[in-house]
Amino acid sequence: MRAARDVIAALALAVLAAVPAPAPAADAAPATLIADRVEIRADAVLVAEGAVEVFYEGARLRARRISYDRRTDRITVEGPIILTQGDSVAVFADFAELSADLQDGLLVSARLVLERELQLAAAEIFRVGGRYTELSQVVASSCQVCAAHPTPLWEIRARRVIHDAEARQIWFEGAQFRLGGVPLAYLPRLRIPDPTNRRATGFLFPSVRTTTELGAGLKLPYFLPVGRSADLTLTPYLSPATRTLELRWRQAFRRGIIDVEGAVTRDDLLPGETRGHLLGRGAFLLPADYRLRFELREVSDPAYLFDYGSSGTDRLESSVILDRTRRDMSFEAAAWAFRSLRAGEDSATQPGLVTELAFTRRFAPRGLGGIATLSFGALTVYRAATADGAGRDLARATARAAWNRTEILGPGVLATVDLVATAESYGVNQDSAFADRVARLYPEAGVTLRWPLMRRGADGARQVLEPFLMLAWAPENPEAIPNEDSRLVEFDEGNLLALTRFPGRDARERGARLALGLAWSRHDPAGWTAGLTFGRILRDADRGDFAAGTGLAGARSDWLVAGRLDLPPGLALSGRALLDDDLALSRTDFGLTLATGRLDLGTGLTLLEASPAEERPDPIAEWTLDADWRINRNWIVRSGWTYDIEGSRTTLAAFGLGYVSECLTVDLSLSRRFASSTSLRPTTDFGLSVALTGFGTGGEGGAPRRRCR
Repeated sequence: MRAARDVIAALALAVLAAVPAPAPAADAAPATLIADRVEIRADAVLVAEGAVEVFYEGARLRARRISYDRRTDRITVEGPIILTQGDSVAVFADFAELSADLQDGLLVSARLVLERELQLAAAEIFRVGGRYTELSQVVASSCQVCAAHPTPLWEIRARRVIHDAEARQIWFEGAQFRLGGVPLAYLPRLRIPDPTNRRATGFLFPSVRTTTELGAGLKLPYFLPVGRSADLTLTPYLSPATRTLELRWRQAFRRGIIDVEGAVTRDDLLPGETRGHLLGRGAFLLPADYRLRFELREVSDPAYLFDYGSSGTDRLESSVILDRTRRDMSFEAAAWAFRSLRAGEDSATQPGLVTELAFTRRFAPRGLGGIATLSFGALTVYRAATADGAGRDLARATARAAWNRTEILGPGVLATVDLVATAESYGVNQDSAFADRVARLYPEAGVTLRWPLMRRGADGARQVLEPFLMLAWAPENPEAIPNEDSRLVEFDEGNLLALTRFPGRDARERGARLALGLAWSRHDPAGWTAGLTFGRILRDADRGDFAAGTGLAGARSDWLVAGRLDLPPGLALSGRALLDDDLALSRTDFGLTLATGRLDLGTGLTLLEASPAEERPDPIAEWTLDADWRINRNWIVRSGWTYDIEGSRTTLAAFGLGYVSECLTVDLSLSRRFASSTSLRPTTDFGLSVALTGFGTGGEGGAPRRRCR
């Protein structure tokens, strides 16, 4: 039986040689044979018949009959033949004849399936030299072919195909590309990576971009692997008005990654000038739980990103951040560089370089209970301008101690005490409105009372009604210092019960104030929830801490009204409004989202009063709409809309149409941007990209493969 076992192993290895994998070693383990009948004939031929199955090192071969002729040293397999090797390779054939040395052979009426994506059907398949597989009269496609739909969506017909298992490349000779059975292109020679090759050198699928400024253009990316952990993508972008080369470099390290992309441009929009942009980012895990992150953004001119659709940002931010966060402490050292692209805004008078160092430690003090926090920090702000006031530079050192404790009083009243003491030292340069050196000690105190009352109805619905109030105090006349980090103020349910509504530390709320309000929520067993919050802030005097238009100006703030309603399946409404005593709106934010699986809809309305202190000289009223509608498993429609209610004009309109199947992805986009903060030129942008799955990374993100019925 030893001779029979060796022959069976040779049979399995011979069939395995027809798939794209290296030949196994000579001392490989023997195969396992299952068959209805096994016979060793007198003429030295071993025959296995009837539901034959061979298992060998993760591969499974099924056939009707297998025979080995010792005299000719040939192996014959009669089908239908089905060979699978994991989830990556499958071979189907009617007949196979292979040499025992596994280097040569023939499969008739065969079909090779790679990674469950690319199928190559051929009249004959020849195995040559243990590495190459030659196919004749080939039809290649990754589309599902069924009896009801015998013509694939796309296919490549070729006179001859060679698959190199070692290089994982496929060469086509005399190839013809067909769409829906209609010939579209003839390619004398074509090379593509097989689906197992995720990092093959060569061209990626092109895309078309057309704009009113640049005309019709073509992007043709070329992918170049560099070693095992890096790659470079070069993308020429050619149109009648531009000659652009886009680049992207990616590299992975053992504990981090970097990604750099950019472009170099010569175009007719700014004749004679070289334009471009650069974006680099990365993240690394360092010893002792530290993280290092960086981001670099630069552009040649303010309108470049708008002209080429790279980004809608109007302020560039570059940063380097080193941080560590643990349960009881946090540390951060960071530097930011800013550049404004807004028309009419001088970057030299804006904070161009900001550095910050912050350390926080929290612990439970013995004998006091609650949670204590110690914080230390430093901040610097630098402006390029040198004029008095406009070129102000600032340095700040801070030490802060805080203590917080919550207790339950009487009939379920939650009482919280907050005590904070902050010591700060400021150095101010190039601004005669402030002293060169300012030091201040700023204590704050607050007591919060909340009384949550719960009621459960007969239907199982649970309602919670919670009245609350907070009494806070701070000194009335702290030393005047520049306000660098609290220019924009929000008033919402998140900071209604906070010691201060300012987001930073330069500006402070002064004197005594009382925050009071009422919160209500309902959770219904049917799956819907609702919530409402009312509140306002009362002060003993108007000290001018907040500017008009913020909703916080005066001795009495505006009324805050916020609510949310969640309804199954997937409908959510949220809104927030600030109203004065005459019920006039100063701020309004309203949003609606709907997610049903087939329809994703989001719309929002924003109304803001004018506030020169927040660099908003005119009121803002804007409506936005974004919708994705999945018509069926293949088609999706996308739309976007932004409307300036105050100016009675559309600022952005976008439409997209996508098709995704198991073998083809098409993305069509059309957008019209009427103006931006960096450019007043309206522009229309049209884009088209097509990808065929089954070639390298082209199959990622496709729709699930249908089953033939």
